[in-house]
Formats: sequence, C-alpha cells, structure tokens
Amino acid sequence: MLADLRCSARDLYRCGGRRLAAYDSAVSSSLTVRPARVEDVVQMARVNARCWQETYRGLMSDAVLDDPGFLAARERFWTAALTDERYRENRVAVAERDGELVGIAMSGPPLDAAAAWARQLYVLYVYAADHGTDAGPALLEAVVDPEESAALWVADPNPRAQAFYRKHGFVADGTAQVEGGVREIRMVRGMQHSR
Repeated sequence: MLADLRCSARDLYRCGGRRLAAYDSAVSSSLTVRPARVEDVVQMARVNARCWQETYRGLMSDAVLDDPGFLAARERFWTAALTDERYRENRVAVAERDGELVGIAMSGPPLDAAAAWARQLYVLYVYAADHGTDAGPALLEAVVDPEESAALWVADPNPRAQAFYRKHGFVADGTAQVEGGVREIRMVRGMQHSR
C-alpha cells in the first residue's frame, strides 16, 4: 500500500490531497504510545538528550548539552522515575514508531502542595522529525487526563512548544523563572477543575 502512496519530490505538487492524507495516515499508523518500562530507560535517555540538543541549543550552554556524562545522568533519572517509590504517582509514557522511541512524557503531582492544579507536566519531548505528527498530543493525553487541571513550564522563547500547549488548552499565567540558565514561563489548563 505504501508503494502506491509514495510521491517523488518532483511529483509532490501533483499528488492529490487525498493521496497525501492517506500516506500520512499510513505512516503515522505505526505509532504506539504506551506506559514506559524499565527496559526503555536507555532509549528514553537517548530521546531526552537528543531532544534537549534539538530544543535548547542556543538557549542553554553547549557545555551542558554536549556533556559526555549527560546521557548516563538521564539513564539514572529515568531508572529512578520508573522504579523509585517516591515517583509512584507519576505517569510516564513513551511514543514508539517501528520499535524505536521517538518521544517521552512524564507528569506527576505538583511539587508545591498548595498548587491550584492537580497535575504537573514535567517532561514532554518528541524528536524534531516527529513534530507535527500525533506523537506529542498522544503523549500529552497519556500522562495528563484532558479533564485534569494541569500546569507546566516551557522554555521562553520556544514558540513552537508554546503554540502546541495553547492548542491543547494551556495559557500562560504570567509566572516566569530561570531554571538551568533557561527562562521558562508557566502555562496552566483547566483551573476550574482544581483539586
């Protein structure tokens, strides 16, 4: 079926919209979003490190992004997130395409017990090559119920990510911080459902 749907770059403009939609559907159909498992840790760390490099290059020090120990630190982090009792209320999911992880997400209770939202999105990364696919929305929904009030911090500037979160109901609440040398703004959603 895919052979019938392929278009050469030269013929791209001659391919009908229906044909491109069918191709996009066939390509994205291999995406699976599922709960993360301990055996995913090495791939999760790779996704985390590469997405940081893709997202934060120019916003964060190259020394941090290219630190040879960064990958091992991410492996330790994800191992703890999936095995340590302290994180038992977290939800961790991965997006997988053709046996390879292309995205990761994690939410949990807010660190601030007085927060007005029920859930905090701590991690949502998808490879740049998979931006605009269904990976990001599927990961978000896997770790934050659409009816749950939630908050997150997003790099500023990062217009693509901010637009993604706005599309999914988050709005900037005017709060900003600097974390690891990166300016971040807080975005919240569903405050009428606060706990």
